[in-house]
Amino acid sequence: QVQLVESGGGLVQAGGSLRLSCVASGCTFRSCVMGWFRQAPGKEREFVAAISWGGGDTAYADSVKGRFTISRDNAQNTVYLRMNSLKPEDTAVYYCAADRSGINSVYRRGVDYDYWGQGTQVTVSS
Repeated sequence: QVQLVESGGGLVQAGGSLRLSCVASGCTFRSCVMGWFRQAPGKEREFVAAISWGGGDTAYADSVKGRFTISRDNAQNTVYLRMNSLKPEDTAVYYCAADRSGINSVYRRGVDYDYWGQGTQVTVSS
């Protein structure tokens, strides 16, 4: 059973930065496409970023492009989301997701991911 555990969320002022981490267990991490999604109160879950097996291919939502950076450390079974220039509209619960399909593609749809973490709250104050 794959388990994903996020950490690093918190309260930050607008313009500040946070780095989220997601540690995976129970899977061959280097063969999992990893993604970050978020869900704000009253809104649907939305794609944030994704990264391929080796980290050579990444994808970002337009709303975070240039501000957020996804990376991974396969030796540590960890995927990161560095968030800079945070805005109040970035406030949400952030979820880590893993795909074990064996296809090395940076998926943007939540349905393409097999496993999800419990989420970590990010709150950006104005």
